[in-house]
Amino acid sequence: MTTSSIPDSNGVTEQAAPSLAFARDGTEDRAIGFTLNGIQHELARATVSARLTEAAPEVILKHAVRVNAIWFPVMQAFETATGIPRADFKSRAARRHLATLGYEIRGEISPPASEPADVSATSPSPVVDESWHTEANVQSAIVAWLAGRGWRILSVANTATRERGIDVVAARGDETVGIEVKGYPSRGYADPARATESKRTSPSTQAGHWYGQALLAAMKLRGKQPGVHSVVALPDFLRYRTLYAETKSSLDAAGISIWWVDSQQAVTADGCNPEL
Repeated sequence: MTTSSIPDSNGVTEQAAPSLAFARDGTEDRAIGFTLNGIQHELARATVSARLTEAAPEVILKHAVRVNAIWFPVMQAFETATGIPRADFKSRAARRHLATLGYEIRGEISPPASEPADVSATSPSPVVDESWHTEANVQSAIVAWLAGRGWRILSVANTATRERGIDVVAARGDETVGIEVKGYPSRGYADPARATESKRTSPSTQAGHWYGQALLAAMKLRGKQPGVHSVVALPDFLRYRTLYAETKSSLDAAGISIWWVDSQQAVTADGCNPEL
């Protein structure tokens, strides 16, 4: 497979190669391989746990990962586990790789100055991220949700580089799911050079196009691999809910499920689903 490298807005390049889980029996033996800035890396879940055993958690400002029953900032955890300086990667990549290893990822804000952080809390307080509905964040939420339910993450496509193929593939027991992920359109451009411009196509109209593209991909998967559960994952917006209501009977007949991700990264499932 030919891959390409595309720099993000900060000049950080992550190769457009899927994060494959070289899974073995037992969660602690799970490992991934990935390429960052042209350098190949391997990271095992056991390595992450070991390197963070003596680490003191920094203040969590936005995204948190739970390692050894303690919540750490995602950037700190990934830097400590890999030895890669945090200036050389983005939070989105760190979240994706840690979630692929089966760690729980959550959104978080720092507590008020008068209230010290409780790093041993079972769950951090949720926070609404204004970019929660991007394709990358929806994908991260789905991966974390599946990993938390015992699914092995077999592959995670790099959505930032528009990598072709199934966005998420996961397996548990004899069941496999293939998930096509879409975000919800914004009115502006992500490109800083066009930050003051507005898109000509309205988000509602663009969402209709994206919904159609997602269903086509899900149908193709059903045709090529009928034994795989075909799923479309979407951010929970009224526009998508309306489109789903209009197509539900056809999707049920085709055996295609819809999974919803809300602003708190909670996932709910509609349609014909495997045991989740």
